[in-house]
Amino acid sequence: MINKKTFSSLSRTETELIARLVYENKEIVTAQELDTFLPTGFPYRRQLVFRLKKKNILIPIKSGIYIFVPLEAVPTGRRVSEFIIPSVYFSDGNYYIGYSTMFNYYNFTDQQFQNVYVINTRLSKEKKIAGVLYKFINVSKAQMYGIEKKFVRGVDVNISSKEKTLVDLVYFNKPIGGLFSAGEVVKRFVLEKRCNVKKLIDYAVRFPNIKTRKYMGYILEKCGVKNMMLKSLVKSIQETSIISFSGSRKGTLNKKWRVIINDTQG
Repeated sequence: MINKKTFSSLSRTETELIARLVYENKEIVTAQELDTFLPTGFPYRRQLVFRLKKKNILIPIKSGIYIFVPLEAVPTGRRVSEFIIPSVYFSDGNYYIGYSTMFNYYNFTDQQFQNVYVINTRLSKEKKIAGVLYKFINVSKAQMYGIEKKFVRGVDVNISSKEKTLVDLVYFNKPIGGLFSAGEVVKRFVLEKRCNVKKLIDYAVRFPNIKTRKYMGYILEKCGVKNMMLKSLVKSIQETSIISFSGSRKGTLNKKWRVIINDTQG
């Protein structure tokens, strides 16, 4: 249903612009595109954008880029897919949507996470857009792999693959209750053959965090993955310091993975 109050407050130019954006099936629109949709030489684009922002028809993403909300969606605060927004910030495609956003996507957990994590090598900030909090996490280039393309409403977006998300889960484990909870997810997906184990190992070998590599190897071995497949992962942690997954130095030394194992880790 069209918001009659909002509709009655629109100028002719605003009405014509909204009609054009609907016709063009726009969800995200730039200031340059608005110029092409407005009458030639129209001098009041800034004022028009300001008014449409106040009426929640244009929602800013960043300078000069907006979410377009059709009139019938204004009362409900309709927004575009959260997966599309991050691509606006990275014209070079150097990012991926990951961490707990993808934990939900791949059904790693029943918990519902509201934030959208955008992994990249440039930005580190938080920004709320159309009621959704986007967390831009700056990481090293060494972590930018295992990325897949997903086509969302006419836009190519970058997401972490299932196997890379499992590696990220072991590394970024607090949202689901810690390292050992992450291990249970990995076990489930490996034992139920819901992931590519070879790819998972390859991605684990590449991951720069040593604790993540060791724990992934330890869990995969417990799942019955053969030594031959784990060879590259074992090699990647040789000559590293002995650590404890739990933080306690009490327990049994696992020489293969160079970790101290206690009873809580099974």
